[in-house]
Amino acid sequence: MNILRSKDELPIPPGARSDDKAKELIRAWAAHGGLHCSLSVDNWDENEQIGWGILLTDVVRHVANALYEQKRLDRDETIREIRRVFNAELDSPTADPSGKFHTH
Repeated sequence: MNILRSKDELPIPPGARSDDKAKELIRAWAAHGGLHCSLSVDNWDENEQIGWGILLTDVVRHVANALYEQKRLDRDETIREIRRVFNAELDSPTADPSGKFHTH
């Protein structure tokens, strides 16, 4: 199935586009009132949980940098608030994940 690129689709970063070994790991959409994800889970030889933990931590830092650049929000405060919400959400989820895992 060939899906046309949406006007809201984010661009592939130049560093990923220029690396022949680059691999997409996660995509996320807000749709129908919820979060919808595509994941590639077989990326690390061992310690999958550590790999995903590092990936999610790096994403938080990218978000903090982007919010600083776009809105001048303090990076450290952004990371603290994301961490607070992240931990609270893990401890008491506001929603349960649903759906099925799909592979290519």
